[in-house]
Amino acid sequence: MKHYEANFDGLVGPTHNYAGLSYGNVASLNNAAAISSPKAAAKQGLKKAKALADLGLAQGMLAPQERPDLHTLRRIGFSGTDAEVLNKAAKHAPALLRACCSASSMWTANAATVSPSADTHDGKIHFTPANLVDKLHRSIEPVTTGNILAATFNNARHFHHHQHLPEHVSFGDEGAANHTRLCNEYGHAGIELFVYGQEATNPSAPKPKKYPARQTLEASQAIARLHQLDDESSVFIQQNPDVIDQGVFHNDVIAVGNQNVLFYHEQAFVDTQKKLAEIQGKFNGNELHFIEVPTAKVGIQDAVKSYLFNTQIVTLPNGEMAIIAPTNCQENEAVYAYLNELVTMGPPIKQVHYFDVKQSMQNGGGPACLRLRVAMNDTELAAVNPNTLMNDELFNRLNLWVDKHYRDELAIEDLADPQLIIESRTALDELTQIMKLGSVYQFQK
Repeated sequence: MKHYEANFDGLVGPTHNYAGLSYGNVASLNNAAAISSPKAAAKQGLKKAKALADLGLAQGMLAPQERPDLHTLRRIGFSGTDAEVLNKAAKHAPALLRACCSASSMWTANAATVSPSADTHDGKIHFTPANLVDKLHRSIEPVTTGNILAATFNNARHFHHHQHLPEHVSFGDEGAANHTRLCNEYGHAGIELFVYGQEATNPSAPKPKKYPARQTLEASQAIARLHQLDDESSVFIQQNPDVIDQGVFHNDVIAVGNQNVLFYHEQAFVDTQKKLAEIQGKFNGNELHFIEVPTAKVGIQDAVKSYLFNTQIVTLPNGEMAIIAPTNCQENEAVYAYLNELVTMGPPIKQVHYFDVKQSMQNGGGPACLRLRVAMNDTELAAVNPNTLMNDELFNRLNLWVDKHYRDELAIEDLADPQLIIESRTALDELTQIMKLGSVYQFQK
């Protein structure tokens, strides 16, 4: 039986815009009110996904959310026709309208936490959509996320779908952006690392002072229970509160793992050596590679600006590991020098591939934000909805679909255009037919 780590990238939605909604995310705030290009953003994401498929990796796509989200606007008191709801929200609550137009579901690292069948007691792959309660514009995603995941991984013999955690700050959950997995081979039992920002039920525990800690220990523990993980396969690590206050809003902005490699900044965690020892003690098998990037070589601000750690580490069919990095890493002198040095240090990371995903980067999401990792065997991969898996046909169809439906430019004031509702719904309705998802959106019910 063969084993893979499939990447399921988020397809950028038609309302991709720069509203600066994500407090604590430096790039999002710095580019607020800039004019976006939904068409370019979608094509950049598709190009990256296709390139990984061409490298021989299992690659899929996840559909975007329905935006503008008129269902949520109606829930909070705006009434009338679709155009009237949009007009009233734009006039009386523009901040709420912007939240209901966000295309943030493109960052599927926040879509859910996934545990492979090799780790779970029932031998199924478990999915829990993230509740994303810390940010209004993301908190409206989980139900539709669950629908899309269930339509993509649609075989109950192999996939177990959970409801998102209770919608309360005590269970703040940001998905796989705060979760990684270490193993010998993807099909072997591994160690799942849950990184949290604070203990919600312990007011005396350390936490950041400036920016919010979006992931709680309580949420991470709940997911480990839901996914039927035992103590020997779970490690809970606190992210350094000081780096959260410097703009490291998720663990995947300061650390990333793949198989037997943990690539992290020296300031990433609390009690680093103690936790590394715990990981080593629970890891059963080959040598672990802890690659620590020192502050002297790459400072926190360089790491955040370049998204050095929001890269993907992938294992190529020839067994070599490669980093999938944004071109921003090339443009940062310290980071580029470090990556050039890294590939000469011997195994396991031997290659770096750079991709232009600037439309996503300007809103605070790099290559790792754009993908949800799902470790699976060939039987499980065969059970995935085949119309969501990247190949030449799907790549061409989705590019033509983007050309047909997406705008070249979108300014913040364009979010109040009623025509955007029609364009978005028409596009998504056609997409569900291309990907054979069924009725996953509220407007289709």
